[in-house]
Amino acid sequence: MNFGGIYPACSLSDAKFVVVPVPYDLTSTYQSGSRRGPLAIIEASTNMELYDEELKKETYLAGIHTTLPVAIDARGPKNMVNVVRKKISRIVGLNKIPVMLGGEHSVTLGAVQAVIEKYPKLTVLQFDAHADLRDTYQGSPYNHACVARRISEICPLVQVGIRSMSKEEGEFLPHSKVKSYSADFVLDKKSWAETICKDLSGDVFITIDLDVFDPSIMPATGTPEPGGLYWKDILHLLKLVSASCNICGFDVVELAPLPGVVAPDFMAAKLIYRTMGYITG
Repeated sequence: MNFGGIYPACSLSDAKFVVVPVPYDLTSTYQSGSRRGPLAIIEASTNMELYDEELKKETYLAGIHTTLPVAIDARGPKNMVNVVRKKISRIVGLNKIPVMLGGEHSVTLGAVQAVIEKYPKLTVLQFDAHADLRDTYQGSPYNHACVARRISEICPLVQVGIRSMSKEEGEFLPHSKVKSYSADFVLDKKSWAETICKDLSGDVFITIDLDVFDPSIMPATGTPEPGGLYWKDILHLLKLVSASCNICGFDVVELAPLPGVVAPDFMAAKLIYRTMGYITG
């Protein structure tokens, strides 16, 4: 099985994109199951048309290689972040674009650490319902609820779609350098995407927590929040960002598949493929 069901499979040397499954959800705090997300996305992608009807091209011809799932380190999220960092670092070192499939959001830190080694002026664009800016949670600074806080300590961070945070996060945000845009901002402003793009330039890593979508179209997440964004909202911003920035890598995390409900899995797969298409121009 490889992303897109491409036959013959693309070799690593010929690939522009390298898809990396990370089936990890050790710190999930509500509904677990995102460890099954990567396989569900890959399986759904094998039923996806490889001709992109919007972009009028077959994006897979740019080269998409799928690795074996990353081996899980069950000693804790800090160790797992380091495993991911080493894996993504090797891919970035080969001048490939890593596309990581989570798993829970904590693993994104490892990917960002790897990408920033090559792109030291990196900015991270985070699509998410939750701020993820806690300093620690459940005794760990590497919990999924802390991933944005850790990222903000090493590079600029821009958040989109936020509609849930703790008191601690609400008090931290105004005194931080994090640019955070709520879901209401996106849904109420006509030029919202252009405003957000002004905070981005140069090299960008994109992390997409699928709970950024409204649960009416994306119910398969561990922590769904009402009042979310929709398909065309997300694509609009992704298209603008890809046209104005160098996207060095991206991930899609927090899919917790629902038995017998494949629409969320397929939407995640198509979102990944469309993003690849935007990046290839």
